[in-house]
Amino acid sequence: MKLSNKALLGVGVSLLAYACGNNDKSTTEEPKKEIVAAFDMANIDSTFSPCEDFEQFAVGNWLKNNPVPDSESRWGSFSVVHDANEIKLRKIVEDAASSKGEKGSALQQVGDFYTSALDSTKVNELGITPIQPMLDQIDAISNAQELVETMAETRKYGSGSLFGYYVYIDSKKSDEYITYLSQGGLGLPDKSFYTPSDERGENILAEYKKHVKALFVLKGESEEEATKSAEMVLTVENLLAEKSMDRVERRDPEKTYNKMTVEELQALVPAINWESFFRKAEIENIKEVVVGQPEFIKMYNSALTEIPLDTWKTYMKFHLINDFADDLSIEFEKQVFSFYSTILRGTSEMKPRWKRALSKSNGNVGEQIGKLFVEKHFPEESKQKVLDLIGNINKVFKERVQKLDWMSDSTKTKALEKLSKFTYKIGYPDKWEDYSSVNIDASSLLQNVMNLNYFEYKKNVGRLGKPIDKQEWGMTPQTINAYYNPTMNEIVFPAAILQPPFFNPDADDAINYGGIGGVIGHEFSHGFDDQGCKFDGDGNLKNWWSDVDLANFKERTNKLVNQFNGYEVVEGNFVNGELTLGENIADIAGITLAYYALEKAMEGKEDKMIDGYNYQQRFFLGWAQVWHTNAKEEFLVNQVKTDPHSPTRFRTIGPLVNMSEFSDAFGCTGTDSKMVAPDSLRVKIW
Repeated sequence: MKLSNKALLGVGVSLLAYACGNNDKSTTEEPKKEIVAAFDMANIDSTFSPCEDFEQFAVGNWLKNNPVPDSESRWGSFSVVHDANEIKLRKIVEDAASSKGEKGSALQQVGDFYTSALDSTKVNELGITPIQPMLDQIDAISNAQELVETMAETRKYGSGSLFGYYVYIDSKKSDEYITYLSQGGLGLPDKSFYTPSDERGENILAEYKKHVKALFVLKGESEEEATKSAEMVLTVENLLAEKSMDRVERRDPEKTYNKMTVEELQALVPAINWESFFRKAEIENIKEVVVGQPEFIKMYNSALTEIPLDTWKTYMKFHLINDFADDLSIEFEKQVFSFYSTILRGTSEMKPRWKRALSKSNGNVGEQIGKLFVEKHFPEESKQKVLDLIGNINKVFKERVQKLDWMSDSTKTKALEKLSKFTYKIGYPDKWEDYSSVNIDASSLLQNVMNLNYFEYKKNVGRLGKPIDKQEWGMTPQTINAYYNPTMNEIVFPAAILQPPFFNPDADDAINYGGIGGVIGHEFSHGFDDQGCKFDGDGNLKNWWSDVDLANFKERTNKLVNQFNGYEVVEGNFVNGELTLGENIADIAGITLAYYALEKAMEGKEDKMIDGYNYQQRFFLGWAQVWHTNAKEEFLVNQVKTDPHSPTRFRTIGPLVNMSEFSDAFGCTGTDSKMVAPDSLRVKIW
């Protein structure tokens, strides 16, 4: 399964008609297409003034008419385009399942994996037996070294605990790979969940304890045994949570970059034989590591002896079951759903089996599906149009950097040098990964999952000592998203994001710039947010700022932190301005860049009123329709604790209150508008 820890931007669609394209080929010449507005005027709630609450004005009727379905935790533009994509993807996987492709081909692997995921009868018959050998392996552990080495073994197949490790680009030497060690091992989303400060948090912790116990009961333990097992798991996780670095601290790439030799790691944590551990983990030729949280790793010196071995073994069994529960019999799948989806996210109803099977397929054979997806659903002409948009936004960014009044010429030169080195990937990879050696058949879902996990694991650790793979993608083509990767200084736009409301080749410029333009600007700006600004144009974690310029930058970003700290999401739960700072910088800078790129594109053109709105107003309407979303309370509370993205309401209005361009477009004045921040509080960075 491909995972990415890059900066991500999740966006969506509001016009289902535009999302479901027809891919039938035709030799008949098509008539010239007219420019369309691509904004549904029925979404507007004119009982609100755009100067009082722009979200309610622009999409208030949509929000009223689209409650969150029972099978979802939130419902918005992203959800609509996701549903449209599911229709396309379902046909792809069902056609693959019936075609019986050649062994090892994308067609065969997609078809057989989907068949295995769909076969609930077989999955239910197998129950917990597919992971019984690994449970027996844990039972046989006789000392602490065997404990960590058994974790190294189970991690190869998809179950991690204790701590994390992986091979990735060295942040300070971006032409080499290095092994990273990081904190991990928690079953709850964040360390803060283990020390609740309110009744809601206490209820979540109590439900988690019930969940842990329930999995042990399903494993075959008595109520009394399962209660004791759950207590053991919480004993370990409470300690791990206490020693973990919080999410805000982990956003600092300097603080989490602690490079040392394997010998120095051995001196730091002598309780573990690291040479033996890395050998078991199949990580060869390892000389140095980057330890993200040294105090967390150091904890194992005492923890492995002070906590009884049986407690550690019980903890590891829980994580093995919990990690694979989604691919075990329905009782396990329902139990995981009841906690992680219902309690944490407010989703009350499981999706039908075909949707769950499709989701599993996307998560495990996503690249193979992507290869089939782009053959049918990616118009190549979209690529050039997006490149043109990128070029326009790049020019605007360059011009704006040159005009900054708070940055010195020397730092501007470095910023422009970094900007000039940006690279772009659009649509799908130039080179597809070869999965033909992975054995996938229709008979066992979990065996397929483990085979694929092992392939991905070996691919990851096997690149140590090899040249950087510049063609690697962190997302599949069918992912409705985009990302910036600081160590490659690249922006990636998968094929699926190149559809409404982000991009519509038939739409007027204002809607496209408010949609995909804002997304492009957002990803550009990640290269210069509070994390990205610490990396140079070659992807190295290296300071290129003068002290004065950095102080000026922080003065501006602190204002943004304070602004978002003031947004209450659910009673008593506020946006964390520090956790969301990078995304908020990218939003406000991104929409500003897109706006001025639109102004450049409109030079010499007539400003035609469409549906009663000029192009500046339509630009902001386009921005609003990207983000409109309803969400369950449980989801929102979880989001503000764990997600670096602000809730979508504040992604809509948060940047706009700082923009005179917005207030000018709608005639808002500072004396009577909630959508205009006072001059002293207004944030302008890029």
